[in-house]
Amino acid sequence: MTLFLMIRHGANDMVDRNTLAGRLPGVHLNDVGIQQAEALAGHLSRYTIDAVYSSPMERTRETAAPIAAAQGLDVSVLPAINEVALGEWTGRALAELAEDPQWRAFNQSRSGTRIPGGEIGLEVQLRMITALEKLHADHGKAVVALVSHADPIRTVIAHCLGMPLDATVRFQIDLASVSIVDFTYWNT
Repeated sequence: MTLFLMIRHGANDMVDRNTLAGRLPGVHLNDVGIQQAEALAGHLSRYTIDAVYSSPMERTRETAAPIAAAQGLDVSVLPAINEVALGEWTGRALAELAEDPQWRAFNQSRSGTRIPGGEIGLEVQLRMITALEKLHADHGKAVVALVSHADPIRTVIAHCLGMPLDATVRFQIDLASVSIVDFTYWNT
């Protein structure tokens, strides 16, 4: 059994401004996000975590750092759990995108609408599930923390529940939240 603690990064100024950070470099946790990361480390101390992985983005690495430190571990950066490649939407405000027909199409059909210059939902789901399967093979019976982003986590949850990607907009993945995925029966 591999138990995955799927953690969304903490608060940052881009989230506060309702702006899509995507893979924009230099987006760090703000003071609230730093407090959230510290609180997560305490909350997760009830687990003996065997490995901590983070997406390459600064906000995820900064969220992962106190969790790893509390467990005496290092953070391993795993590009496969990175944020959705938002292409032309990177750095754009949600209010601005609300008028974009492509944005509306994407939110109605995550599985079939490609982000201009970015990914399609199925690509995100494939890289996430492939990463979890490899980590499961590498770690076996372990507790593994993965610090990622809301949409990639949503794709994993949809896969585990046998739900279509188009339903993922119904999932609320809060900042600094933990979603648990148990691989006990994954391949049975």
